[in-house]
Amino acid sequence: MNTGVRLVDYLARELARSGVRHVFGVGGANIEDLYDALHTTGDVIRTVVAKHEFSAVTMADGQARATGRIGVVAATSGGGAVNLVPGLAEAYASRVPVLALVGQPPTQLEGRGAFQDSSGRAGSFDARELFEPVTRFCARVDDADSIPELLSRAIAAAQCDPKGPAVLLLPKDVQQALLQVRDPAPVPAPARPVVTAEPRALAGAVDVLRGAGRVLVIAGEGVASSGARAELDEVARRLGAWVAVTPDAKDVFDNGDARFAGVAGVMGHQNVAECLLRADVCLLVGTRLPAMARAGLDQALSGIPVICVDPEPPFVPGTALRGDLRDTLRKVANRLGPGPRPAPPHAGPLPLPTPRTGTGTTSYGAAVAAVEAALPPDAHVFVDAGNAGASAIHLLPAPRHGRFVVAVGMGGMGYTFGAGIGAALATGQRTYVIAGDGAFFMHGMEVHTALEYSAPVTFVIFNNNAHAMCATREQLFLGAPHPSNLFRPANIAAGVAGLFPGLEVTRADDGAQLRAALLRSNAGSGPAFVTLDFDPAEIPPFLPFLNIPGRESAESEESTHERGAFRGGAVHVG
Repeated sequence: MNTGVRLVDYLARELARSGVRHVFGVGGANIEDLYDALHTTGDVIRTVVAKHEFSAVTMADGQARATGRIGVVAATSGGGAVNLVPGLAEAYASRVPVLALVGQPPTQLEGRGAFQDSSGRAGSFDARELFEPVTRFCARVDDADSIPELLSRAIAAAQCDPKGPAVLLLPKDVQQALLQVRDPAPVPAPARPVVTAEPRALAGAVDVLRGAGRVLVIAGEGVASSGARAELDEVARRLGAWVAVTPDAKDVFDNGDARFAGVAGVMGHQNVAECLLRADVCLLVGTRLPAMARAGLDQALSGIPVICVDPEPPFVPGTALRGDLRDTLRKVANRLGPGPRPAPPHAGPLPLPTPRTGTGTTSYGAAVAAVEAALPPDAHVFVDAGNAGASAIHLLPAPRHGRFVVAVGMGGMGYTFGAGIGAALATGQRTYVIAGDGAFFMHGMEVHTALEYSAPVTFVIFNNNAHAMCATREQLFLGAPHPSNLFRPANIAAGVAGLFPGLEVTRADDGAQLRAALLRSNAGSGPAFVTLDFDPAEIPPFLPFLNIPGRESAESEESTHERGAFRGGAVHVG
């Protein structure tokens, strides 16, 4: 027996044995013992210090989405713990496996005025009640000898469907306590119960699919998190189906495939609605079809059978096949027979026409075309909320061999800065963060983290000097934008260059300069930062903004010309 192992040393060792290579977070007195233990692992586990706990969670989230492995975040008590909540809520809503290790004051001071007490005693708030609604598992570690079981349960809960965050609350004195463990004592493999679709429901669903003339598949983020891209493609091939994707899953199906129908929902393509109207059945795979992915489709969905392959039931009426995603798709493919069936012709994901801005600034379409022309095929793309995000989701094809990630759960503005860094550090692949100036001002100082750790991240900031989606909503639905959402012009590139002299920073004036800056960043090994200015009044390809009677719908000639030029390779930069 080994009687001299601190709990934190045990934690660090077992995380390393479980394959954890990065722990993201922000330190503090009530978590410093864990960081001390992590540092002793040498190069096995790299601790990455973020600027804010929200971004630390998104770093773990981004790593998990890019690698399929659990992401780990460590934070201290009080405000540090509370700052984790929005990031954990995003991971919960988007079903991303994250383990949060959260420091707490010493147990002997609980209920006695401890600094940052969250024990629930003597009028303090209870950290467990704070985290339980946004986690699959939350437990307080009250004694050192309980950590092997609790760690195993936390990892299992995070990784089993439906995936999501798990939290362990670690009082400082318990972190320092000694426990008795056999050496070696690896963390037990997470118990992953085998869940299979109900046989009669599966047989009935296959009968409906087999008898359908036209099938529309709508695939979601669950396809990526379960590694089921090949199974999705095989089912679609045997059905001769059109395949659409949800906004957060653009990379789960080849965007260049003739069967690709486009993106569903508010930032999507009209072709998806047209295919659904022609379809005899709709097959949801890895998505419950939330409102952001369902906008404009409810009426058509109510008129045809809907079958959902997902760990959780859909948000629309239909047949739920709630087994393991890959296993269920394989069973469906086997019962359908070898195929393939030819997919019926369709229009494809044609970009929506958008109104002219009436200014000489570069359009969203031209800027996204420049990004597309420079994007490496194995790059990861993390797209933030707002007008910049809507444009990228609608117009930018997903890279063939990288992730295309959008946080449509609870992440909101600023998610991408941490998430992109986490993905880049975990994979070593060039990662693009596409965000607006509003998102940058929220969490853009994580650029400092990227520079400190030499993360291969290219930050692309679409600067319209506004909370432009809010201003656009106010203009269209309330009559005029409020001045509070329109900012005085800011030279973000100059500010970032002044802060970080070693960072490659470019303020591009047009799409050609943007493309040139991105190509330079691709050739480098560390971070780069590029900004481009936009008119805050430009309407992005966002369906609620374009379906207003009387609104002009002709895309600007400049945008059409520049997109064609970049895609055709006609623009050259010396």
